[in-house]
This record gives sequence, structure tokens and C-alpha cells, in this order.
Amino acid sequence: MAEEVLKLFGMWASPFSRRIELALKLKGIQYEYIEEDLSNKSLLLLKYNPVHKQIPVLVHNGKPIAESLVILQYIEETWKTNPLLPEDPYDRAMARFWSNFIDDKLLQTIQKACVGKKEEQEKACEEVYEQLKMLENELKGKDFFGGNTVGYLDIVAIMIAFWLEVVQEAAGLELINEEKFPILLKWSRNLGAIEAANECRPPREKLVDVYRAKIEATKLASK
Repeated sequence: MAEEVLKLFGMWASPFSRRIELALKLKGIQYEYIEEDLSNKSLLLLKYNPVHKQIPVLVHNGKPIAESLVILQYIEETWKTNPLLPEDPYDRAMARFWSNFIDDKLLQTIQKACVGKKEEQEKACEEVYEQLKMLENELKGKDFFGGNTVGYLDIVAIMIAFWLEVVQEAAGLELINEEKFPILLKWSRNLGAIEAANECRPPREKLVDVYRAKIEATKLASK
């Protein structure tokens, strides 16, 4: 059998890109990482993801897969070792449900809190608190969303663990703290103690600068 060729097109500051890196590391899968400059996208990225023209893109034996949740599902179905999803069908469904909740609800609300007008920001911040509380309830009595080990939902929620405090600093907001979300922050520390996850944590100060510039640019564009 010919050796498999696996390439990941990503960007160091993107939580969506880091999700895929973490999944591959936890599975013990060898891959080639290709850093993209999103202000000057490569012809290969545009070729492999002509629909969205974004990262991450996983290319397996010449066949591209785009969108982080889709890529995670592909990885789980293709490489059976070190499973990321639980065996029980209901638990698998719940992991997917909360993953979609993070991408479709929570991340959108965080964005509104960061770049909306003052009244919109206040409302969005309240919604962020409510949504984070829902996730925290899923963690009660567990070290990780996956139970005793890092699983699919932990990978998707890497944004909360390593990016949310950075985003709130860049935006000048308080979205998460020890008093309001002790369980989530304990989980974040647990995740950071995992070698593979820590390798996917971007440099904090560099990340703050990136998000501060992005938030300011978005505010200027909306005026």
C-alpha cells in the first residue's frame, strides 16, 4: 500500500485550525503543516477550498476536506485508533450537539459582544454568560467534556480554553472569570496540562495583538 500523504493548511492564530492539529496529535497521525497568510492566500488553498477560500483544509492523498467540524468527523471515521467520540450513540449525538452549539451560537454571540454597539454589547455579554453556563453544566463532575480523557467536544471547545481570555483582553470586556465559571476554568487548566493541547496553544501576547487589530478593524468598517 502506498504511503498516505496528509497535509493541513492552517493559520497559527486560528482556533479552527488548531482544532485539527490537536485531533491529529491525539490520534498520533503524521501530517505536513502548511501555514497560510490569509491576507495573501496561496493558490493551493484557493484550489483546495474554492467555495469558502478559508482554512483549515485537510488534504488526504490529494483529496481536500474543508470546515473544521467536517474535518474532525473525517479524521474520526478514517483513523479508528484513539477514538475522540464516545461509543454510546446518545453520548456521540450530545458531543455533536454541543459542538454545533459552540460554533453556531456561542462564537457568534462572543463576536457581537466584542464589536457591537454599547447596548448590543451588554445584551450579548449576558447571552455569553448564559451560554457558557450551559456548557459548564455539561462539565460538572468531569475533568473533560469527554470524561477522563480529551475528546471531540474538548477539541471543539479549545476556543474557550485558549482564546476566550485573550479575546476579552483584546476587546476590553470580561466574559469569563474564576468566580463565575470555576468549572470551565478548571477544565481549561486540565486541557493545558495535556502536552498535545499545550503544543496547540498560540503565544498569548502575539494573539492579543492579532485580535485587538481584528476587533478595531471590524469596528471601523461598521461605522
